[in-house]
Amino acid sequence: MAKSTINIQDGFLFQALKANQPVSIQLMTGDRLIGQLKRFDRFALVVEADEKEILVYKHGVVSVAADSSEE
Repeated sequence: MAKSTINIQDGFLFQALKANQPVSIQLMTGDRLIGQLKRFDRFALVVEADEKEILVYKHGVVSVAADSSEE
């Protein structure tokens, strides 16, 4: 019998992508990146911030949150 795999990470990222809502990404360096999630896969996120696309490797991410701050 095949096991059903629940992937909370993909569900969260897909919702942020579908809703086109800004995300706040806390990096291991202590920096915070706020922008629109454009794409993601198993290893990386592509975020648009300051009119450029930034590739962020997931191993460098501490947390991802829906951003509700007004800039």
